[in-house]
Amino acid sequence: MTDELALRAEVAERRLQQARSDARALAQHNDRLNVTLREARDQLVALREQVAALALPPQQFGLVLGLPEAGLADVHVGGRLVRAAVAPEVVDVERLVVGAVVLVNEALVVVAVTDHRGAGEVVRLREVLEDGSALVAGANDEEVVVQLATALRDAGLNPGDSLLADRRALLAWERVARTDVEELTLEEVPDVAWSDIGGLDDQIAQIRDAVEMPFRHRDLFTEFGLAAPKGVLLYGPPGCGKTMIAKAVANSAGSSFLNIKGPELLNKYVGETERQIRLTFARAREVAEAGRPVIVFFDEMDSLFRTRGSGVSSDVESTIVPQLLAEIDGVESLANVIVIGATNREDLIDPAILRPGRLDVKIRLDRPNRAGAAEILALSLTALTPWNPAEADEAGGTEALRRSVIDAAVDDLYAETEANEFVEVTYAGGGREVLHVGDFTSGAMLANIAARAKKAAIKELLEGGERGVRRRHVLDAVRAEVEQNEDLPNTTNPDDWAKLSGRRGERIVFMRILAGGSDRGIRALDP
Repeated sequence: MTDELALRAEVAERRLQQARSDARALAQHNDRLNVTLREARDQLVALREQVAALALPPQQFGLVLGLPEAGLADVHVGGRLVRAAVAPEVVDVERLVVGAVVLVNEALVVVAVTDHRGAGEVVRLREVLEDGSALVAGANDEEVVVQLATALRDAGLNPGDSLLADRRALLAWERVARTDVEELTLEEVPDVAWSDIGGLDDQIAQIRDAVEMPFRHRDLFTEFGLAAPKGVLLYGPPGCGKTMIAKAVANSAGSSFLNIKGPELLNKYVGETERQIRLTFARAREVAEAGRPVIVFFDEMDSLFRTRGSGVSSDVESTIVPQLLAEIDGVESLANVIVIGATNREDLIDPAILRPGRLDVKIRLDRPNRAGAAEILALSLTALTPWNPAEADEAGGTEALRRSVIDAAVDDLYAETEANEFVEVTYAGGGREVLHVGDFTSGAMLANIAARAKKAAIKELLEGGERGVRRRHVLDAVRAEVEQNEDLPNTTNPDDWAKLSGRRGERIVFMRILAGGSDRGIRALDP
C-alpha cells in the first residue's frame, strides 16, 4: 500500500513539473505575441500619422509684418495681408519678430517660424524715416516706403546701402553684399593728416581754401553770395602727393571718400562705364543728403576723360565725358559733394571738364626743391627711427645726426655734378639743357630712399652688425635709388616723356640719356 502511494505521488510530481514547464513555455510564447502586437500597433500608428499628414492641405510661407498683440501676427501670405492667430504651443514666440518667415496652415494660423528666406528685389536705401520705415529706390529709381525688419532697425543703416526687399509685402529684411560702386566708398575716413605731407605748403593752403573753407564757413559763403567750388584738379608729375592730398582733404573735412580709379571704371560693354559714373554720383548724393560732405576722387583722371575726337583712345570718351559733365553741373544739385581729379597728363583731359564752373580750382604739385625734399625726408627719418648710438654720440645727439644725414642726402641728390647728370634735351628752337637727378626727385622717391636705408640697417643687424641707421645707409640708399631710375627716360617720344615727368615749356625734339654713363639718343616722333 505504501509503495503504491509513493508511486502515485511520484507520477503526480512529474505531471506537475510538466505542467509548470508547459506554463512557462506558454508564458514565453505569450510575451512574444505581445511584443509582435506592440510592434504592429506602432507601425499602424506611424502609418496612420503618415496618411493623416498626406491628407493635410499644404501650408504657406508668410512674412511677419507686425505683431499687434500677444497671440496675433500680421502676415503677408499669398499676396494678401492677414491678421493670423499664433499657435503658442508649437511656435517659438521669441523668434516671432517683424521680418520672420513663418508657416501658416489652411486655417490661417501661424504654426511655425522657419529659417527659410526667399529671394527678393535688391533696393537702395535713400533714407530711414522716423517711424522705423525706410524710403528706398528700386532698379528704375522708383521710390517706395517699406518697413524695416527687426534685424535691420538697429543695424546702423546708411543712405546708399543695398537691401533685400519684397515690394509686394513692402518689407526690407536683409542687408546684402555691397555693390561695385559701394565698394568704392571708404567708410572709415582716411588717416592721412596735413602734417603727414611735406614740401607742399603752398598747395596745401590752396586746396584748404578751396575745399575746407566752404564746408566749415557755409554761413559766410551764403552771406557773401559765394558757392562752394564743384571740383579741384591736382596735376603734376607722378609721386608728388596728389593722392595723399585728396586723403588729407577727406580726413580734415570728416568726409566720406569715394575713391574712383579711372581704369577700373572702363568697361568693354557699351554704356556700362556711363552707368557706373551715374551710380557713383547717385551714391555721393545719397550720402551728402545726410549732411555729410562727400569727396569723389578720380585717380588717373586722364584715363577716363580724354579730349573728345583726339584719336588718342577709342570713341568711348565721346559719351563718358558728357556723362561726367552732366553729373557735375547738370539739373541735379551736387550740394555737399566736391570732385577731386588727379592726373600727371592734364593735357589729355577734355577742356570742357577743366573750364571754370566744373573743376574750378587747378593746383599744380611740382617736384620738391631742396627745402621740400629735406622736409619730406624728415617725415620718414624721424627722431623715433633707431639711429646708430655711436654715430649719434659722435654727432652730438640723435637729432644732430638726423639733421646732418638728411642734409647730406639732399645735397647728394641735388648736386649738379657729372655723377648726377640724367638727360640732355634738345628743344625745338635748337637750345640744349642738361637735366640732373634733382630735377626728377619726387616725394615717393624720397620715401623710398628712407625705406632702403632702414632695410639696410635691419640687414646689417641680422648679420651681426651694430644696431641703428647710419649715415652710410642713407647715402648708399640715395645712390641705389638713382641707379635704379637710370633707365626710366627710355621712351619712344621724348616730348611725351617730358610732359609725363612734369617738364613744361618748349617742345623737346631730341633727348640723350646720360645716366649711368649711357649715351643713348631718342628723337621725337614727327608731330
